[in-house]
Amino acid sequence: MRVISLRVGRPRTYAIPDAEDPTRDVFTSAIGKESVSGPVRLGTRGLAGDEVADHRAHGGPEQAVLAYSAEHYPLWCAEWDRAELPFGGFGENLTVTGADEETVCLGDRWRIGDALLEVSKPRSPCNRLAWHNRRDDLIQRVRATGRSGWYLRVLAEGALEAGAHIALAARPHPELTVRRAARAMANRQRDPGEAILLLACTALAADWRYRLAKEGFRRSPSRL
Repeated sequence: MRVISLRVGRPRTYAIPDAEDPTRDVFTSAIGKESVSGPVRLGTRGLAGDEVADHRAHGGPEQAVLAYSAEHYPLWCAEWDRAELPFGGFGENLTVTGADEETVCLGDRWRIGDALLEVSKPRSPCNRLAWHNRRDDLIQRVRATGRSGWYLRVLAEGALEAGAHIALAARPHPELTVRRAARAMANRQRDPGEAILLLACTALAADWRYRLAKEGFRRSPSRL
């Protein structure tokens, strides 16, 4: 695995596509990430120079870094009949090769130089992603294809750089791929057994654990 693009962004205001009043129908987001070269400091809340617009839904220690598979970009290009789609189109901080939602698991620990990161949960697509890419059906397509990306928390700070090698330092939950975790959350009412398995994962982000517990799911002692 390797980081092939490193990106940060600050909040900007955009017009909502096809809005009746482009001056009023707007959204503010830091989804527009720009490529950076050279080492960038990584702290527990993310990369230096990277910000979020809505702290209720984005950012924080459990969502310090968003990773996205480089291998997904040709698939989107083919689906959208586009010749090119630049990295960063999905608002990621790390565009990585050699990893995707079917091969990355919750709790995976990535060693990148001196930094140590841990996969915390799948990315949940929102309207801003659809607006940014000007695709009304994008949320549904991300859910259907599983090409969501995933968040990582920072266990040890360091510096990241495009081109850096990613070493898998630990895999405590090989049964819970990012794809399976996303399905378990989406289908939790229809398949409570999968939701209970997800809740039992100690690496799962706190907001998802809280939500599952609040909805009445309980960890099975045999799965602790």
